[in-house]
Amino acid sequence: MKTELDTLAIALCVKTDDLLKESPSLAPWRPTVGIAPQLTDAELVTLAMMQAMLGFTSEARWLRHARSHLRYLFPYLPKQPGYNKRLRKAAELLRRVTRLLATDTSVWSDDVWIVDSTPVECGRSRETVKRSDLAGWAEYGYCASHSRFFWSLRLHLVCTLQGLPVAFALTGAKADERETLLDLLSAEPGLVAARPVQTLIGDKNYFGRGFEEELYERDIRLLRPARKGEPERPGASLFKPLRQVIESVNETFEGQLDLEQHRGRTPGGVVARVMERILALAAAIWHNDHTGQPVLRSLTAYDH
Repeated sequence: MKTELDTLAIALCVKTDDLLKESPSLAPWRPTVGIAPQLTDAELVTLAMMQAMLGFTSEARWLRHARSHLRYLFPYLPKQPGYNKRLRKAAELLRRVTRLLATDTSVWSDDVWIVDSTPVECGRSRETVKRSDLAGWAEYGYCASHSRFFWSLRLHLVCTLQGLPVAFALTGAKADERETLLDLLSAEPGLVAARPVQTLIGDKNYFGRGFEEELYERDIRLLRPARKGEPERPGASLFKPLRQVIESVNETFEGQLDLEQHRGRTPGGVVARVMERILALAAAIWHNDHTGQPVLRSLTAYDH
């Protein structure tokens, strides 16, 4: 039986295929002479999105499920090692497709952004910390929202009020959120160049006169709650409801897209698995926007 997820998958596959026809250089590199892959890059992107949307954290289980239930969409499916290798090599393609979908929505031009970071846990035991390939990138940190310490990375996310990803980065748990945000904006100056005045809403960690001056130079106006000892800041009445929006976006990643259950064991593996979850959210918002759904960030029609 076909579902709404099938419709989204077909639309995403066609969109990605068109992108690769226009810009073949975006495809992962492979030798010009050799056997052509039976699973196309567009199908690979679609398969990765569906895995994240359906909550399969194990690639082996996901491929078994796909062989039993999705042969009408994917006539050929690789084995788990081949799928894993291709997915890691396709991380940049996943990022480019995510941006393509985001810019093809009616909310891309929104003049209000929200910014926050959320943990991407990588291990819990001391032995894992000592032996992991992520050592040196992943760090010990503390999450006030969850009231716990963790050994992990952090996903820094700038998005619209509807949850559409605009910019994102993976850093160590102790990375300064303000510096990461400024680095994101510096890496893509075109994000704000065409926007006369952009409003950015963050929490109390995004503070500092020098930091706000740098944002002001980029025509970005920061709204955040006042810290202890500070006078009341403009827009204080908006922070409580909008803070719930930020937490709701994080909950979509953690609760519905199983961000902390990524099961990545290497830097490339973690990046690919985080990217497929960001892609899944962007794809759902893109499809909901084009089909006139009232709630753009709803995944309910696709996650079963």
